[in-house]
Amino acid sequence: MQRSLVWVIGVSLLAAAFSLAQEPIKIGCLLELTGACAAYGQMAREALEFAREAGIVPTEVRGRPVQLVYFDARTNPVEAANGAIYLIQVEKVVAIIGPMSSVVYLGAAEIAQEAGVPIISPTATSPLITQVGDYCFRACFKADDQGPIAAMLAHEVLGAKTACVLVDSDQPYCVELGRGFVWAFEGLGGKVLKVMYCHTGDVAFTSQLTEFAKLNPDIIYTPNYYTEVALMARDARNLGLTQPILGADTLHAPELIQIGGTAVEGIMFTALWHEEFAITWLAQKYIQAYWAKYGRAPDAFGALAVDSYLLLVDAIHRAWSTDPKAIRDALATADLEVVTGHMIMTGEGTPMKDFVFLKVEGGKFKVLDIWVEFTQGRSKEIACTLACLCCDFAPPSSKQACCPVCDICVVK
Repeated sequence: MQRSLVWVIGVSLLAAAFSLAQEPIKIGCLLELTGACAAYGQMAREALEFAREAGIVPTEVRGRPVQLVYFDARTNPVEAANGAIYLIQVEKVVAIIGPMSSVVYLGAAEIAQEAGVPIISPTATSPLITQVGDYCFRACFKADDQGPIAAMLAHEVLGAKTACVLVDSDQPYCVELGRGFVWAFEGLGGKVLKVMYCHTGDVAFTSQLTEFAKLNPDIIYTPNYYTEVALMARDARNLGLTQPILGADTLHAPELIQIGGTAVEGIMFTALWHEEFAITWLAQKYIQAYWAKYGRAPDAFGALAVDSYLLLVDAIHRAWSTDPKAIRDALATADLEVVTGHMIMTGEGTPMKDFVFLKVEGGKFKVLDIWVEFTQGRSKEIACTLACLCCDFAPPSSKQACCPVCDICVVK
């Protein structure tokens, strides 16, 4: 009788252990599937599902299946907060991928931070997102550098001496990039003739562009989202403005060309990644499989969503745990080859990343060759110049003690 009882208990314990081993590990995907930034979230979801189905990324870790749980953030910070609460409290996710845009991410970040659940955005570049707390991460570069790097392209490569800037004042991301461009462009010796503002959802930009036309700048910088930039470009060309238009990574969406048509030809922008910069074996595999299925090039937003997934799976594997704190600790020390390159996470939750410039040419996104030629063998020099410029022209609260590249004190 006693032996039978021991046998039953043993079988029950084995069954429980087997059941636990098969229980899925849930990762939340809090993405903008509708709303103004729907293109980004949809590209992310498509890429995640494709990479898993094609066997490019693991679908289980430590013997347990990985399940993705989606929630539509609707390009709204309030919806993002609601989604974070639902994913954490109801679905019991161990980590969250997304949202894609900075302002929406910030709506969810505090919820995740307070709950102690790591949250990583594939493409949110605002410096503010990782300042929320140590559970907040990103898989891309920061906006701090994106404005200055665009200023360097404008002044040093394109030869622009004057610029006008049009910024979407509703978006902290756009405001930060615009400010960084102004600091760096003037620090390099250029002159910003005028900074003007628009709002998310605006469909007419003739009043701002008329002011620009009077000043006749060498270049127009507009670090806004694809819809507003596409419509602005149409207005600019209709008004006879032929100056180069320079933008940011938010323009890397097919909708820019669909909405803007021929008016967006020639637009240049900083980008998060391009298939021509595929340097890892995983990237080659991803690109080949993507072309085979969709007949088109993979986009940066989807690639970085896959990177975010790989970083989390790697963190779970190295942590030997699904405890969110253990995952956070492992994610903070990530050193991994992913689709967009070699990812090394820094202490502030931002990886070290290279910049890419793209140009709309023939209705397609192409690598800007003149930038590639300019940066050849000059990575350290460029990093040093940008670091010192940002430090010199940033507000006192954000000044660095010295350049992290050359160690020369630049605070006056």
